[in-house]
Amino acid sequence: MTRADYPEPVKALVGELKRLPGVGPRSAERIAIWLLQHPKADPLSLATSLQEAKAAILSCPTCGFFATLEHCGICDDPKREQSVLCVVEQATDVLPLERSGAFRGRYHCLGGKLSPLDRVSPEDLRIPSLLKRIDDSEHELEVILALGSDVEGEATSNYLADLLRGRACSITRIAQGLPAGGGLDHADELTLMRALEGRRAF
Repeated sequence: MTRADYPEPVKALVGELKRLPGVGPRSAERIAIWLLQHPKADPLSLATSLQEAKAAILSCPTCGFFATLEHCGICDDPKREQSVLCVVEQATDVLPLERSGAFRGRYHCLGGKLSPLDRVSPEDLRIPSLLKRIDDSEHELEVILALGSDVEGEATSNYLADLLRGRACSITRIAQGLPAGGGLDHADELTLMRALEGRRAF
């Protein structure tokens, strides 16, 4: 007797859901069944939203944050301070800083951090565009290094500080109010606010 199993389309859906971060086999199965059977589920709307977001959203060529072909909400905002540039690892790190309300300057998303074990070298990060922004700036910039306090974040901060010394910018770093080994996405808004306000020369 053949063991009963889900039809191939269901198994394919479970397989795709398992590829999402933080979704294991059991969770993927539950999500798939909910999408297919729950009366409130609308898988076609979900699929359409995913397709539209994938087609419309890109990384801003200047700052690396989420943008469309026509618009970057950060770069196109004339009210932002032009003389302060906050360097973060990922585009998602911008949002906790924005929610803290403590920073009103511009950002530069590196797209990662140095990690020899993961084969991430300086050539894999958006460092050349950072240097160009500093060199082309009409203002003398304060460059705030707002990277994680784990080993890779420290190495990336040190590497950038060495590169930036001698350029027309001052280098600061957010205060170490973040938990050791953690990134910006795990910090609460008050911690981020204090970290930004307590930044020091690096």
